[in-house]
Amino acid sequence: MREAHIERKTGETDIRLTLNLDGAGRFSGTSGIGFFDHMLNLLSVHGGLDLSLQARGDLEVDNHHTVEDIGIALGQALNRALGDKKGIARYGCFFCPMDEALSRIVIDLSGRSYLVYDVSIPVERIGSFETEMTREFFLALAQNGCMNLHMACLYGINGHHIVESLFKGTGHALAQAVSLNSQEKRILSTKGVL
Repeated sequence: MREAHIERKTGETDIRLTLNLDGAGRFSGTSGIGFFDHMLNLLSVHGGLDLSLQARGDLEVDNHHTVEDIGIALGQALNRALGDKKGIARYGCFFCPMDEALSRIVIDLSGRSYLVYDVSIPVERIGSFETEMTREFFLALAQNGCMNLHMACLYGINGHHIVESLFKGTGHALAQAVSLNSQEKRILSTKGVL
């Protein structure tokens, strides 16, 4: 199984995260932020991955440290679970509608980190979740998952719908990118490494 466990403890957060890329789409545990847990659950379900999370953070300050550090830990787990990346599809692309919102997510598990984030969310908060943390989560995920991640909300009005389309779309694009070709045993790169 392509699985990894990450423990990250700082003066601001204490995170234990387990990721199984070949799971059944199950999320367990909590970040302490209700809406963010809902998004992580969507990422798991739509990505077909199992994600177990135990997190404590300084939520009395704000969401920043907790959300970003979960992104760091998830990216590290993804990179570790992929190993040498032999046989993976490498690329994933998904257009995700959520009612009036439509997002486009494109992933390259290239080993090079980059985030393009063309998203405007019209509200500052959804529940206790600070919506500007959406970008910070995906930036941490891209940097620590060693991926190119291009995200755009092509249109949308409702903040909840926009963020939901980003997480669902990322799950689908990630599922494509990590998928294994049983006939292909090489690394999909002229360099021979990713």
